[in-house]
Amino acid sequence: MAVIRKVLGQLNPNITTLTDLYTVPTATSAVVSTITICNRSATSTSFRISVAIAGTADNAIQYIAYDAPIDGNDTISLTLGITLAATDKIRVYATLATLTFNAFGMEVA
Repeated sequence: MAVIRKVLGQLNPNITTLTDLYTVPTATSAVVSTITICNRSATSTSFRISVAIAGTADNAIQYIAYDAPIDGNDTISLTLGITLAATDKIRVYATLATLTFNAFGMEVA
């Protein structure tokens, strides 16, 4: 089994659109150790993060952050240790186009 530590995803999503940040490849599992959210604007805003098992359609039970606030010119680091199976997805949503998301962790294939 190969363990690869890496940046799993980087995204500046479209405003108010739930978007895939990371999808676990086929025949692979993953651990998302940290997700960072950076607000590149002086304006406070909010974000959402969800975990979709096998890429299922959006559902309220998937959210680990929902309309969570982030101050202007701030960065939030969430150290979570999310374990994922093949085809699971991390999705993100931004209320302003000034947010960037980064996911860090490892894939096991």
